[in-house]
Amino acid sequence: MFKTLKVKIKAYWQLIKSLQTFLLLLTGITGFLSSRCPYTSWEMTLWLIVSLFLAISGTTVYNMVYDRKIDAKMDRTKNRPIPQGVVSVKEAIILGTVLNILGLGIAFWLSPLYSLVVFAGLFIDFIIYTVWLKQRSAWSIVWGGISGGMPILAGRVLGIGEIDMVGIFLALAILFWIPTHIMTFNMRYFEDYKKAGIPTFAEKYGFKKSRVIIAISTMVSAIAFALGAFFLGIEWGFIRVLIILATVATSFAIYGILKPSEKMNFTLFKLASLNMVFAMIIIILGSIYY
Repeated sequence: MFKTLKVKIKAYWQLIKSLQTFLLLLTGITGFLSSRCPYTSWEMTLWLIVSLFLAISGTTVYNMVYDRKIDAKMDRTKNRPIPQGVVSVKEAIILGTVLNILGLGIAFWLSPLYSLVVFAGLFIDFIIYTVWLKQRSAWSIVWGGISGGMPILAGRVLGIGEIDMVGIFLALAILFWIPTHIMTFNMRYFEDYKKAGIPTFAEKYGFKKSRVIIAISTMVSAIAFALGAFFLGIEWGFIRVLIILATVATSFAIYGILKPSEKMNFTLFKLASLNMVFAMIIIILGSIYY
């Protein structure tokens, strides 16, 4: 019995895509702490973390349910819990629903506007991105980027009680980070996506144009982070670090255009995530320091 429970917990952990979920959770925490809200207590921060973790996890489970057939066709994803039969579709739907109800319920208790932004992110991610566009258009990643930007906007909204310019800049930074993250991934597993029938920029427009878009989106994301930090009023020392990170990331993206290779592509993929994490940490430290 204990062994079966251990297998289930491991499978559920895989269903929520823990690394992706924690990255988005970090953005939500960043948005909240950037508000320098007088109510930014450890208790409120904990409730934010719980509500976002549950809501994001629930929606990710829904995505895994809907994508189960294409996951079964791809070498990279065929061993996920649902295609392997470790977790049934019914079981996954129940899990996702419980997580979403709890997450959105806590979010509404904290703030109706905050819960509305969280719900918007979940709706865009599952209904618009996954159900409607993912298997139809390479441009679905734009909507994936919009949904990815909702947690940081939600955190900011919980802190200040409204949607402001700083929150929008921070959300835009995540929106433009998403293409770098997803498109480098699409190119790395090009044959897998093609076999599953998922349209990608690399397939539709070619690798060269995709690399140009990656370079542009990397630069725009970095600019949006810097502008968000500037309008937050954090010290120039922190903004300079953001500029250095932006310069390094953009340089690698440009080098990827001039000297393309699979190794450079994967380097960009990892660098994109590291760049976002460091940018979040810098904004958090800059907000606290202020």
